[in-house]
Parts: sequence; C-alpha cells; structure tokens
Amino acid sequence: MKIGLVSPYVYPLPGGVTQHVRHLYENLRLRGHDVRILTSSHGLQRASEGDVIRIGKGFSMPANGSVGTLTVSPRFPSQVRDVLERERFDVLHFHEPLVPFLSPIVLRESRSVNIATFHAYSGFSPAYEVTGRLLGPIVKRLHGRVAVSAAARHFIDRYFPGDYKVIPNGVDVEFFRRAVPIARWQDGTFNLLFVGRHEPRKGLLELLKAYRLLRRAGYSCRLLVAGAGPQEREARRYVMTRRLANVEFLGRVSDEEKARLFRTADVYISPATGGESFGIVLLEAMAAGAPIVCSDIHGYKGVVRRGEQGLLVPPRNPKALAAAVARLYADPGQRASMSAKGIARAQGFSWERIAAKVDEYYGFVIRRLAAGGQLPEHFSADVPPSPRGQVMEPSIWRAG
Repeated sequence: MKIGLVSPYVYPLPGGVTQHVRHLYENLRLRGHDVRILTSSHGLQRASEGDVIRIGKGFSMPANGSVGTLTVSPRFPSQVRDVLERERFDVLHFHEPLVPFLSPIVLRESRSVNIATFHAYSGFSPAYEVTGRLLGPIVKRLHGRVAVSAAARHFIDRYFPGDYKVIPNGVDVEFFRRAVPIARWQDGTFNLLFVGRHEPRKGLLELLKAYRLLRRAGYSCRLLVAGAGPQEREARRYVMTRRLANVEFLGRVSDEEKARLFRTADVYISPATGGESFGIVLLEAMAAGAPIVCSDIHGYKGVVRRGEQGLLVPPRNPKALAAAVARLYADPGQRASMSAKGIARAQGFSWERIAAKVDEYYGFVIRRLAAGGQLPEHFSADVPPSPRGQVMEPSIWRAG
C-alpha cells in the first residue's frame, strides 16, 4: 500500500511524536509498503527531501505544559490538494489529527483511508472543550482511531467518543542494548540520570530537591542531567545556591549519547508531574537495562510494572523520590533484577512488533470499509487478507 504519515510536529526535530513517526516509517517500509511523511518546514529545510514532503511553516508554541507546533501557510488548501492528487495515498495516518492547521486540512481534503493516532494525555483540555463541536465533523472523517495508551484513550474519548485501538509506542531495542557505557563516569560513584525537557511538567526541580536530600544524608552519588528548556536557568541557580556537588548539566544530547547515558546510569529517574500519555523515555531506559524510579502517574503505569522494572512514587514529592533512590542504592540485587526485567519487558515494545500491530489495524479498517462498499476514491491497493485464525471483532479492538 501507499501510506502517508502526517506529522503536525516538524519532522525530524526532536520529540516523542516525530520519533514515533520515524520508526513507524522505517518499519512499514521494511514490511513492503511505499511510505511518505507529510510535515511542515522549520528554518531552512527544503520543501521536499526524499520521502519527506513539507507543506507550510511550523512555529513553536506553548501546549499542555510543554511546547507544540502551529503550522501555517497562505496557500494551505491548494498545496494540500496538489500533494494528495499527485501522491494518491491508499492510507493517510495522522499523528495528532487535530493539531492546527496541517493535519485538519489534510484530513478534510483526504480521499484515502484515514487512520489517526492520538498521543496526548491531559486531565482536561480547554481547547477541546471550546472547539469540540467545530472539530467533531473533522473527527468523523476518520475511519480508524488509535491511542498510544489507556490514558490517552480515556482522554480523547471524553471529547470525541468512539472505538479506539490501543497500540503503544515502540522502542529500538537493539540500539539501546548495544550502547556502551561512558567510561569517565564508571568510577564507582552511583550515577543518577534525568533525560527530558527542562520544564515544570518534567519535574526537574523536584528531582534536584530529592538529590539534595540524598547528598545531605551522606549518599555518594552523581546526577547527570540531559536536555534543555525554559527551566534550565532556574535549575542551575538551585544547584549553585545550594552548593550541590556532582551535578552535571549535559545540554541536548544525540540519540547515541542518550543511549550511552542510559547504559551508564545506575538508576534512571523520571519525576514527571503529569500530562504524560505513555513515557517513551521509560521504554528506552528499560531497553538499556536501567532500573527506574518514576512518578506514579497514569501514562507511566502501563509501561513500568510496580516493583518489577522500577519503583513508582507520588509526583511532586521529593522525599518519596529520595527514599526510592536510597532503597535501590542499598540493594544491588534489586537493581539487577529490575534491569533484567526491564530488558525483557522492552522486547514486547520493539518497533517490529508495534509496526506489525499498526499494519494489522490498517487491514482491519480496510476490510471493514470494503465489506460495506465504502472504500474511498484513492484506495487502489488490494484489500489485505484477514490474519489466519484471527477473528477481528470490534469489541476486541475497542478493548485494546
């Protein structure tokens, strides 16, 4: 089939959704599909780069306690129509289909089978609450809906009820498994690692407070902080004014450096305060064999099993965070057990398996449309056969 992956977030700039799109693109191609990525431009990128098709200009903007993208163009409708007529996709797969303006316009103009993956989670969305009626007709153009977790499904189903298949994010297991620890931090000091954007939602200040408690209690440890963001200056000021030793701010790191940091860490810590739909970074830590301490929030519970791959603690609670780290510090056996269980669990989230599930869902939606004589105009591929011995009941797919 010819498949278009639509990303409203500028590809390939760093981000969970763009990483998801990249791996899905690569693995769907390995499965024999002809795949393109539809996204916007940002900076000096060219309009077209191989299989990447750029429409409009993306601008960063605050969203859900983080930073999102708003894509604009004075010729959006005509540009979109030209691309869709030229490419004639069998399937268009939208990642966050309601993020303005690229995804909604492509969905409105689409004459392909329309699938959407909803990545986000939030307890409440003022934007959806206000614009729900306006977005309703756009959502009805979707033939299939995917959520990356039960939390994400619960969130989007609140505003746009329907059948959602839960297919989680994936991880490149081999990439993290074969990474080599960084020698200069293999000196016997206990390494704690944080990877994430420096913003309130990620909980970096709570982690620094927990680290201070550990240092005051006499624990010999080091804190490695990877990432950047608007809270970095405040975090550095906290470290300086409290005279916290052994805190290293590493800035933005490459994927290769990130994998090596996970392999270097004795414990990976994710103190997010909420708003996480899944927690890809937890999968990456598990694939690298790092024991985990993380917040007990909805998006993380489906990834880390309590007491197996990691310890879950209440969010915004530095004392509980410090106590959990101290527990693993004192118990090498539990760390080794968590490491082994994390590696084993990550195998179930390999991108090969996740892409296969997405591909199977495409087939399910296409067969359902074909049975009702409702395949769209641009669908010209063969209808995928049902998997042998598998019954595709809608109730099963809704349950995820």
